[in-house]
Amino acid sequence: MSDGTGAGTGSGAGADAGTDPGAATPDAGRRVRVVLVDDHRMFRTGVQAEIGRTEITGVEVVGEAADVDQAVTVITATRPEVVLLDVHLPGGGGVEVLRRCASLLGAPEDPVRFLALSVSDAAEDVIGVIRGGARGYVTKTITGTDLVDSIFRVQEGDAVFSPRLAGFVLDAFASTDAPPVDEDLDRLTQREREVLRLIARGYAYKEIAKQLYISVKTVESHVSAVLRKLQLSNRHELTRWATARRLV
Repeated sequence: MSDGTGAGTGSGAGADAGTDPGAATPDAGRRVRVVLVDDHRMFRTGVQAEIGRTEITGVEVVGEAADVDQAVTVITATRPEVVLLDVHLPGGGGVEVLRRCASLLGAPEDPVRFLALSVSDAAEDVIGVIRGGARGYVTKTITGTDLVDSIFRVQEGDAVFSPRLAGFVLDAFASTDAPPVDEDLDRLTQREREVLRLIARGYAYKEIAKQLYISVKTVESHVSAVLRKLQLSNRHELTRWATARRLV
């Protein structure tokens, strides 16, 4: 999908699930400028609409992007306070956006802060973007009010996570050992990994298509690619493979 920058407004403050209610209620007149990065236009539109339903004005969407190159261009041009960043993007994914925006992350004044917003709750996705410099990670099941609250908290420098993600993030950063490299898993693209996890959890092709905003035919193509790359015969073997690696 094609995209560029665009202005919009959002509002509100609430409590991200698992966070202190009211912790980030904005002062009157305070605004946070946000860039929204996601490769699905329908989802970006939905996020803006959901933010707009909250009660306290405070979030202004100053730009949008649908892939890595667009994201870097828009973020550099607009210098927002917060970027809502999807993990899986054409051109290298959220980690690549973070790498190319490293100078903005470390700016001594007015740093750009990143909040990952993704359908994926897989450990490798979460840990990857946090190691890349994101301040938090929430899943796309979050409400508009909780999302606005998370935006304000991240802008203030807090780390924000969906409750089920916080535990393994803490465990990962408490460990001094680097995670082992899985050469088989590394053969798969980010999207193929996402389809793999959903297949292993028992999702039907139609359910996966709906969850990932792709067609059933595209899901079938990803499954075929995964089976070929991993030298597996069917989804039952795929499920056992994923379970053995604790990807489910």
